[in-house]
Amino acid sequence: MRRNLSFLALALCALVLLAAVPPLENSTTASATQSQTGPGASTSTPTQPEKHLRNLRQLTFGGQNAEAYFSADSKKLIFQSTREPVKCDQIFIMNTDGSDQHMVSTGKGRTTCAFFYPDGKKILYASTHLGSVECPPRPDYSKGYVWGVYPSYDIFTANPDGSDLKQLTNAPGYDAEAVISTDGKKIVFTSLRNGDLDIYAMDADGSNVKQLTHELGYDGGPTFSPDGKLIVYRAHHPKTEQEIKDYKDLLAQNLIRPTYLEIWLMNADGSHKRQITDLGAASFAPAFYPDGKRIIFSSNVGSTGGMGNFELYGVDLDGKNLERLTYTDGFDGFPMFSPDGKRLVWISGRNAKVPHETNVFIADWEP
Repeated sequence: MRRNLSFLALALCALVLLAAVPPLENSTTASATQSQTGPGASTSTPTQPEKHLRNLRQLTFGGQNAEAYFSADSKKLIFQSTREPVKCDQIFIMNTDGSDQHMVSTGKGRTTCAFFYPDGKKILYASTHLGSVECPPRPDYSKGYVWGVYPSYDIFTANPDGSDLKQLTNAPGYDAEAVISTDGKKIVFTSLRNGDLDIYAMDADGSNVKQLTHELGYDGGPTFSPDGKLIVYRAHHPKTEQEIKDYKDLLAQNLIRPTYLEIWLMNADGSHKRQITDLGAASFAPAFYPDGKRIIFSSNVGSTGGMGNFELYGVDLDGKNLERLTYTDGFDGFPMFSPDGKRLVWISGRNAKVPHETNVFIADWEP
């Protein structure tokens, strides 16, 4: 059965995918799409025990929700959602029990990749609204499965209620996928400003921009380690002459093809880059365990048909001890631990009532 890759397409931060996903056949089986019994219910049945997850709760119900990330005090989540009446992703905030869901972005253009500043006084996200108040057009799927890297994306800060919006980036081309360090001093993000999709660092006010990656290909989705010394990211570096040509031809049209992505690690200054996974799959949305000793990510490794079934995995920083964490058919991705390590939030297609539906889930973490 073909899997529904619209689940992967929920954000290019941890993917600008929602805009890029063609409607594929819904993969959720009848047994995995049982009706909800109310807020917090979870009725999908894993094919094997998800031994690290306890007290599973569903926080959103309906629409396409993605990239939910904790505030530093673990009391709130910031996420992006396409739900009525908005026509493409906007930024929302809610309490960690799912209450008080409200939009904090402008409602214009498309947004992605939102984070709280550590002091809770600001939020960070990317938006296309300066290019147009309308949703940007979907990519041309006649070219196969591709993502759009919209040149109108820039990075902004705002108060948690959405007021006092300030632009941090204004370079030509795509700027998005931004994350702030736990000390609030540095932001890492992905940019096309120098003609390729590379990772950059800048101060929290947008100054002192420094390019960290220089390899041809896509480097994106960077995330700091808890101590701020390391950055984990996803990457695809084309090697053959044909792969390089295909990559450059698509990039000239502000498109990339995400068929193969591996997890990489580097020091926060861009030194000592090393590849962590070699799965030959679409592996993405990496983040650190709270102790900084392992990485959690999503991958469709081992899947067949379409883009396959995405599950959560954990791996050591040297690529050893790969462990599958989820076993529920469909999509599981965009994981993030609470700062105290007691809870995990992620996006899942489990319990979806209609094709392409994805929701925010939270669970207690059992080491």
